[in-house]
Amino acid sequence: FAKAACTVRSPDHFFASVTTLHSSKTHTLRTNSDMSSHYNKCLAVAALAVASSTCRHDAFAFAFAPRSINNPQFGSTMSRFSSSSSLRASALEELSKLTTLSIDSGDFDIIESFAKTNLITDATTNPLFVSQAGSNGDKRYEAMVEEAVSYAKIESCNLEGCDNVEDTIDLAIDRLSVNLGVEISKLVPGKVSTEVDIRLSYDTEKSVERARRIIAMYEKLGVDRKRVLIKLAGTWEGIQAAAILEKEGIECNITLVFSFLQAAAAAQAGAYLISPFPGRILDWHKVKSGRDSYSPGADPGVVAVKRMYAYFRKYGYKTICMPASWRPSRGFDVEGAEVDEILALAGVDEMTIPPNLLEKLASMDASVVNKNCDAEADAAVCTDPDFRLTKESFESYWNTDGCGKDKLEEGINAFTAETEKLSQIIIGKF
Repeated sequence: FAKAACTVRSPDHFFASVTTLHSSKTHTLRTNSDMSSHYNKCLAVAALAVASSTCRHDAFAFAFAPRSINNPQFGSTMSRFSSSSSLRASALEELSKLTTLSIDSGDFDIIESFAKTNLITDATTNPLFVSQAGSNGDKRYEAMVEEAVSYAKIESCNLEGCDNVEDTIDLAIDRLSVNLGVEISKLVPGKVSTEVDIRLSYDTEKSVERARRIIAMYEKLGVDRKRVLIKLAGTWEGIQAAAILEKEGIECNITLVFSFLQAAAAAQAGAYLISPFPGRILDWHKVKSGRDSYSPGADPGVVAVKRMYAYFRKYGYKTICMPASWRPSRGFDVEGAEVDEILALAGVDEMTIPPNLLEKLASMDASVVNKNCDAEADAAVCTDPDFRLTKESFESYWNTDGCGKDKLEEGINAFTAETEKLSQIIIGKF
């Protein structure tokens, strides 16, 4: 029935398909008044498919699959994206109409399952995902690690050994990041973000060199640079690296953004995209204020992201605002609060969301989604001047930005620790 409903182009086509599928079984298609509830559900779905000329196979299948039948076709992956009680759209579907969605994961199987919904277009990775890929034991990831080590040896060593072991390890890390990105690019139709070594966050020149090397590897493996975003930390030096790379056609994602200052500098540098972290901004304000919760619209992280978005739209910057890293505005003990910030920012350019929160949105009704970010309306209420930042003015303002300074340092330190762990894993493979 799922196959019939999802390939239907006309009522006659549907009837023919079902008849063919069940001609050898005890179940037969009946059109009289004693038609079973199961068939009624199937016909309802078919009618919906005819009306819309579209089909979401996973969501449709679970909607009319009888629970008494142990059919692997209607497994757990399918059920995550649908409701057994109604055919109404989910919050995830509704959100995807307002905002481009990216998945924040390095797990191939999970990425593939969400990509098949056609709601997710992009994917982001970070040092944690690359580190996990280097140590999770899955043969697919193990093969990527082995290839990365072999590549680094061939490129930077000779029969007498490696001239600079640290450089060889760094090359292997970059290669592993690219290997991971290449495989993900086969699963999603859009862009894949790959991060430059976080330990270079305060070195513009070396960040540019590593970014160029990453892009060169992608292109040699058949992935066009337009499908790759180079992630750089939101330091002044990282932002200036982005300014150089963007002029070379290498698009950049400025990550670890916790303040309006970073966002403005990134936009002025021509960065393709920024990744502000509303959840971590909220964490900082909770500690400083002593508060346990906020209403979603007053969440400091939400307010900060909306300010960045409004500034971009008012002054015509093309930089995309893609928030990441989420927390429950109303607190961890409130049902549904884990997606408070996501819903409060519905309508922003793009979001990157981890699998568990994508699943939560898929289980919620579309009625919870409202457009809370609007380019024209938000630009109209922006009061920030378009003050051109220099290194001196940036550093002067930065010294007074408690949240930005604290959370950026914390983020760099956390990702540095993951990169060091990965280095040890790579060393163990030589």
